[in-house]
Amino acid sequence: MRHLITGGSGFIGNLTARRLRDRGEHVRVLDIWSDPSRERDIEFVDSSVLNRDGVAAAMRGVDMVHHNAALVAQTDAGRDYWNVNVEGTRIVAEEAARAGVKTLVHVSSTAAFGIPPRGAITADTPLKPVEPYGISKLASEQVAEEICRANGISLITIRPRATLGAGRMGIFQILFEWIRENRNVYVIGSGDIRFQFIHAHDLMDFYMLALEAGRCGTYNVGTDDFGTLRGDLEELIAHAASRSKVKSLPEALAINSLRLLHALRISPLVPWHYLTYHKECYFDVAPLLAMGWRPRYSNNRMLHESYDWYLANARDKVVAAAGSPHRSPLRQGALWLVKQIS
Repeated sequence: MRHLITGGSGFIGNLTARRLRDRGEHVRVLDIWSDPSRERDIEFVDSSVLNRDGVAAAMRGVDMVHHNAALVAQTDAGRDYWNVNVEGTRIVAEEAARAGVKTLVHVSSTAAFGIPPRGAITADTPLKPVEPYGISKLASEQVAEEICRANGISLITIRPRATLGAGRMGIFQILFEWIRENRNVYVIGSGDIRFQFIHAHDLMDFYMLALEAGRCGTYNVGTDDFGTLRGDLEELIAHAASRSKVKSLPEALAINSLRLLHALRISPLVPWHYLTYHKECYFDVAPLLAMGWRPRYSNNRMLHESYDWYLANARDKVVAAAGSPHRSPLRQGALWLVKQIS
């Protein structure tokens, strides 16, 4: 089978390409950045998803499209969220239909739910995004569903929780750096909230299971072994043998301060971060377990692995030059000043 992966140089897209390639599939990636570690037998197409001609050329002969290309929350992309995440999805889905593609796998986001409710997020939880990134991701889901339904394309939508594993940088790089330097780390409120992550390999295990099952639908993917945000951060600090402490910030003061810093363009934390960091957030994964999926990583284990990889690789010039927001370091802006007194 021939596969096209949009955003195939990003954190999840890159792993998808490697998994499919290891299964003996023919893999082509489309991205605006070429990953220097890409296996030579994985084709590369240098194109944005907004370039219809480039997308159409990449679709030729393809059986299945994996749509990962998106501006992620931490890019703080404003109006460009809609351009890339929604209109880019429209172009990909329309060109997939013209090329006779049989299946589209769309990677979406927890942000489509907006402010997480108390208790587990289920298939019945309302989708009420509250900030530009989440609004764009929900709209992109709706666009993909509309076009796939009209053209008889099988659609699988996957919403991962925040994804960890070797190579994950971005917002987690700030956390890991502060712990390495024995700085205090902060939670909004008590931090005694259930908070779920997903390891990249567990995500890929379910992803491949969903492909093999051939079951259209939307799947919310997170680990089944997690505790509270405060507890998991304290356990990571212990693993790192760090002198860091987890400190609580008053909710209203912290959120309003971060909102101001964001408005001044001097903080890497965007509304999706500061509006949800103090809310419990976890998926009900019972339907996935019923399909035979068995995640191998707890929150603690994946945080350990990600932190250890950071220690070994953070100063690597290739990592620093990565073109993917989730695979490259993040500028801390005003948070650097906070770190100095932490």
